[in-house]
Amino acid sequence: MTGGGALPAAAGGGGAITFTVVVSCLTAASGGLLLGYDISVTGGLMQMESFLQAFFPEILRKTKNTQQDAYCIFRNQKLTMFVSSLYLAGILSFFVSGHLTRTVGRRNSMLIGGFLFLAGVVLNFTAVNISMLVIGRILLGFAIGFTSLSAPVYLAEIAPARWRGAFTTCFHFFFIAGMFMADMVNYGTNNIPRWGWRLSLGVGLVPAAVIIAGAALIPDTPNSLVLRGRLDEARASLRRLRGAAAAADDIDAELEGIAAAVERDRRHESGAFRRLFFRREYRPHLAIAVATPVFFDLTGVIVVSIFTPLLFYTVGFTNQKAILGSILTDVVSLASIAVAGLAVDRVGRRRLLILGGAVLVLSLAAMAWIFGAQLGAHGGGKGDMPRGYAAAVVALVCVYTAAFGASWGPLKWVVTSEIFPLEVRPAALGLGGAISGVLVFVQSESFLEMLCSFKYGAFLFYAGCVVVMVACVAAFLPETRGVPIESMGAVWEKHWYWKRFVIKPSLAPATESAKQADGPV
Repeated sequence: MTGGGALPAAAGGGGAITFTVVVSCLTAASGGLLLGYDISVTGGLMQMESFLQAFFPEILRKTKNTQQDAYCIFRNQKLTMFVSSLYLAGILSFFVSGHLTRTVGRRNSMLIGGFLFLAGVVLNFTAVNISMLVIGRILLGFAIGFTSLSAPVYLAEIAPARWRGAFTTCFHFFFIAGMFMADMVNYGTNNIPRWGWRLSLGVGLVPAAVIIAGAALIPDTPNSLVLRGRLDEARASLRRLRGAAAAADDIDAELEGIAAAVERDRRHESGAFRRLFFRREYRPHLAIAVATPVFFDLTGVIVVSIFTPLLFYTVGFTNQKAILGSILTDVVSLASIAVAGLAVDRVGRRRLLILGGAVLVLSLAAMAWIFGAQLGAHGGGKGDMPRGYAAAVVALVCVYTAAFGASWGPLKWVVTSEIFPLEVRPAALGLGGAISGVLVFVQSESFLEMLCSFKYGAFLFYAGCVVVMVACVAAFLPETRGVPIESMGAVWEKHWYWKRFVIKPSLAPATESAKQADGPV
């Protein structure tokens, strides 16, 4: 990893926001609809009577038992397999999505993800047994894996440096919009007997159609086109993105910066994972690639996304009111992401992450106290929590959602899509995606069991993880606000700890032959 000072000054420039940039960013960000819709529709299905009657009648019987331990109503291995199969497929997809994004382009990766999602929705919509549901969710997992890697990279590469954070947060905005859409559909289908669950799953065709139609119309990123040797197309794409008002010299200067970054990447065309893991100068990138998904998934977000309706059901709400509570948290999240989009390029990434983390700790600790005081260690029975305390749980979930939506929710995508150099960017993002998939898979496999066994201690576990997360962000995450993406090496040079790993530009030629000798991945 060399410093960023050698790049042309205009690299990553292009401060203007053009119509093409806006449309392309919104189209790429709509990839978040796929993940958001699937997560939220699954949470609603798990307490929908028509769905439980068709596939999990034993859980339906437990929901009608007033003496049932409230923490353990939804503990069921088949239900856990249904939820977690998507994330297992997502883990596998991330091992190939980095290579796919590099070889066929960012836009085409989003197209492939859209078609896979379409196939998965059709299979789930027509399911007659659990096996069909699981196979459909595996296809959805691969689709989400491809789009979750390619869409944020697309956003980071085409957005002007000054507004890159705001544009990249759009991915998380669409993620929550997908959740909101799913919760509204679940609210409408919850009381439809026998086939209501099919309608909830079938509406997933809408986000699939949006990403397929949109990706077919937008240009690929100049970075991706140059990387694949299509220089003339890259210049045309850059001119289209920057608008007719952009000077030809500025276009050429920005393209020169992209080409310089790509040339460094070509000198390391193979062995990206090897370099990331074993070369000292990439140690900071490895640390961020591992730490970011670990911290993101240990914020407790799995509790308030997949399982929000179940949490509200646990504290005594009816099925319909539990889904209505999820809709409320979606609205809060959309508002908080709008705040993040306005603040991220003004306040900076680190400050938002630290402030949001502090609020997450307080809200998780307060939820643990209410669950412990009102349901105790034995869970009581469903509906045993007094109405005032149940309302307080809803309020705390909203506080948690607002803090997450203004910090870790969108900023995970912002930081990881911009901070890695091009030569290891797909490998680092693929590694981060695989780690995230493993953690979500483990949590989706274990949370219902964890809630049943740890009771309110599950919330204290996540609060402790967030404390560690905030400390690590304060100490080790560089600030990347306003830095052109091709010049990101400069942030490592200035960091109090990571600068010891940076190879200065004057020293880079001495190590070039060693880097070229790296073997294949």
